[in-house]
Amino acid sequence: MTSTDHELISLTATAAVADLQAGRISPRELIDAALARHEQVDGDVNAVPTLCIERARAHAESIAATEPPDDGRPWLAGLPIVIKDLVDVEGVRTTKGSLIHKDRIAERSDILVETLEAWGAVVLGKSNTPEFGAGAHTFNEVFGATRNPWDLTKSAGGSSGGAAAALASGQAWLATGSDFGGSLRNPASFCSVVGFRASPGRVARGPRTHSFGIMSIEGPMARTVADVALMFDCQTGHHPLDPVSLPAPEVPFSATLETAPAPARVGFSPDLGGIVPVAGEVRDVLAGAVSSLQTAGFEVAEAAPDFHDANEIFAVLRAEQFVTNFSHLLDSHPEHLKPDIIWNIEQGRLLTAEDIGRAERARSKLYQRVAAWFAEFDLLLCPAAIVPPFDGAERYVSEVDGHTFENYSQWMAICYAITVTGCPAICVPCGFTPDGLPIGMQIVGKPRGERALLAAAHRFEEVFGIADETPSIRNKIYIS
Repeated sequence: MTSTDHELISLTATAAVADLQAGRISPRELIDAALARHEQVDGDVNAVPTLCIERARAHAESIAATEPPDDGRPWLAGLPIVIKDLVDVEGVRTTKGSLIHKDRIAERSDILVETLEAWGAVVLGKSNTPEFGAGAHTFNEVFGATRNPWDLTKSAGGSSGGAAAALASGQAWLATGSDFGGSLRNPASFCSVVGFRASPGRVARGPRTHSFGIMSIEGPMARTVADVALMFDCQTGHHPLDPVSLPAPEVPFSATLETAPAPARVGFSPDLGGIVPVAGEVRDVLAGAVSSLQTAGFEVAEAAPDFHDANEIFAVLRAEQFVTNFSHLLDSHPEHLKPDIIWNIEQGRLLTAEDIGRAERARSKLYQRVAAWFAEFDLLLCPAAIVPPFDGAERYVSEVDGHTFENYSQWMAICYAITVTGCPAICVPCGFTPDGLPIGMQIVGKPRGERALLAAAHRFEEVFGIADETPSIRNKIYIS
């Protein structure tokens, strides 16, 4: 890897796009730099197991001959990106982390990919994910485990762990992820990058088995908030094949990062009212980050909505979604499903209509409590993960401070409680443990409040001042 390659991979996505648009660099140069970095580090990290090099180079050539759309939306101008392996890319192997699909070649691209490519993105490869995206630790029987660039013995989180690790290790400038119970926010925290869960419908996707579902969404990941906003603008928009998709805003979200009003009053809770235990190291880092915000002039008070029944609501609705999406696979390929997925499907099959109705009623009441709370506060702050990155040899976090979790998803309550509300949320790196492991802050915005949320996250990122911190694996420079 040359020093020039190292300079290119060190650019922010925003800077790289500016250079592409000005003709100072070419998409092919960025592709080559990313491939050189992949060759250098991915044998250790295992973040991007599938590449589509010739497809990327061909698409880059076509973009070079294309006039960008003239509607004010950002144009990526040939920037290479990686796509989570749950999402189809035409002509590219898409396994979903499952032995059932280990040799599958996608016949057409997901709407998400079509949209990004229409706005100038070049797909370079597919990022690793746990089987069908189930779980917040990225490992599967097809490609193995993704390792954390900050400490290769630790988990990169999940289910967008490959995306987060690719960003942190310098293999990509932008990456797609998805989020049901925290799959954008958790790996962002573990890898010290930014993961953004927007409101349902902001990013069109599909066609899907569960087209009307709004618990699971697609979203952007990047190294900075500005880069996330850039990618988000290139993902938004209505599509007729996605029944819940929303129109893109007239003014791009990235255009108002500096001008949107600052938050007047911010609430902070280290554990969302005690719904889940939080490790002391995480509490300490979050407390320090909140203190920094207060010193910078933001009004932050300890306060949060009432989330007392979020665990029960999510358990029912998650099980219902697993039956919808995967029940047929348990009938046809039980030998190829990991135990956690089988358990979740079986939980769903035990549900009654009354169980689901009770959970939906409770969810509606929870939303009303949260909406009322946001009449007094502009933002809610809390951890994005309840522990620092954990041992990569473990399947999931089973215990924190003497509290034992009953299943593989309960430790993600700090994120899935927010999922249930439908509110947008972003994870921004805010500090490190004494051992040098990353910790992220989850910032939750008002319903449909993406613009104010992104602007606040951008301001907070500047206060924390660690966006340029990189893991040691990023700092290796090989001169050829």
